[in-house]
Amino acid sequence: MTDWPLPETYTFRDQTVRFNVTGTGPPLVLVHGTPFSSYVWHRIAPHLAQIRTVHYYDLLGYGQSEMRDGQDVSLGVQNALLAALLAHWQLKNPDVIAHDFGGATSLRAHLIDGCDYRSLTLIDPVALAPWGSPFVQHVRRHGDAFAGLPPYIHEAVVNAYVRGAIARDITDEELAPYVTPWLGATGQAAFYRQIAQMDQRYTDEVESHYPQMRCPTQILWGEEDQWIPLERGRRLAALIPHARFQAVPRAGHLMQEDAPEAIVAAALRWLD
Repeated sequence: MTDWPLPETYTFRDQTVRFNVTGTGPPLVLVHGTPFSSYVWHRIAPHLAQIRTVHYYDLLGYGQSEMRDGQDVSLGVQNALLAALLAHWQLKNPDVIAHDFGGATSLRAHLIDGCDYRSLTLIDPVALAPWGSPFVQHVRRHGDAFAGLPPYIHEAVVNAYVRGAIARDITDEELAPYVTPWLGATGQAAFYRQIAQMDQRYTDEVESHYPQMRCPTQILWGEEDQWIPLERGRRLAALIPHARFQAVPRAGHLMQEDAPEAIVAAALRWLD
């Protein structure tokens, strides 16, 4: 597995969250989605760290952060974690770039927890109903059965699931860092736990408040996103005052792997 160090720890509600801070300049926070980890920024963070102090972390129950039985890893807790981390880092007005569930997390932290951002960049965010693929809906109905899958079948499921987020052909070696955290008894249980706790009510709770966004917002969307259609991104941009929308060709849901250069270019223009 490719090395992706998260040397720092933060204790949130008696659970360990792993993070890293790198670079120099004004603060920038990167928030990943599901079923991923902060590793999604491995092609992005090194470039942005040349002009910003970049903070990234693994969501509770994801990647290198703590996974445990009975854990609440829902969208209902992730925004509270983000708000706590911003306070811990003493960041009052950072730029934020967020993907997928990280988008919902950042929106909730802004609209519920009162976190202020200098700017917000959303990449294929989970933000508008309906969401949740047929696979997600099936797992939610039969979570116990999936949690008990033989490990080799579970690994094949995770491989296929993650590949579905990427438009280009990706090698097994490139895919491994995304899959490995979900393997083994702890990882397998955590994978189905986070799916079981996916609930549209957490985005329904804030959807009507998008016209009240208090920061400049840009939205990037992969034209080949098979998880959330492009039209959903255009609809979201219409709800947020003065939002900038950019469709990215030849990119799927995990734009960080399909078109990292598009993210870096858009971020550099936006942050400048």
